Amino acid sequence: MFDLITSGGWLMLPIIICSVIAMAVIGERLWALRTQRVAPKHLVAQIFHLHKQNRLDNNALNALRSSSHLGRILASGLDNVHYERDVMKESIEETGRHVVHELERYLNMLGTIASITPLLGLLGTVVGMIKVFTVITVQGVGNPNVLAGGISEALLTTAAGLTVAIPSVMCHRYFRRKIDDLVVMMEQEAIKLVEIIHGQRGESAIASVDES
Repeated sequence: MFDLITSGGWLMLPIIICSVIAMAVIGERLWALRTQRVAPKHLVAQIFHLHKQNRLDNNALNALRSSSHLGRILASGLDNVHYERDVMKESIEETGRHVVHELERYLNMLGTIASITPLLGLLGTVVGMIKVFTVITVQGVGNPNVLAGGISEALLTTAAGLTVAIPSVMCHRYFRRKIDDLVVMMEQEAIKLVEIIHGQRGESAIASVDES
């Protein structure tokens, strides 16, 4: 393996660095974007029961805010529970924008790696072919070992760049879709909370919470 890396030339180094960063980002996002960690089930139902029991004090809100991303969004709305419905929704939307930004953390880096590693591989191909034609110009085609070295460098960097880029693109798209699904889920839960607190749908809203 080490021989393959060294035969790929100096451009293998940035490709390897990109692969390490991509693996770290993928592992961190897989852990951070778990549904139970971002938007746990039955959270609105728990809040509703606390609200009925008049137990939504500062301690309960602080615990809710630190429990999950959805809890942070709902807590921001409950901070303004005594104001009008529009004020409560506006505070939820503002916090939601911050939460979405946190959910998208490191995704730009992963997308950049997915874009540049094929280019690094292509650059390695160009460098390797330049070496091949330089040898042909100086020595002719009588030294196959030198020619094979240049061609090997060209192919190895291309293969390494694609090996890093393909899973990076797949994971980047997966995380984007995962975040979109989580955002929709959190929006639905936040709207449900607002409707229950302000009695916009009455018994039907309460029934939907109990069912969830």
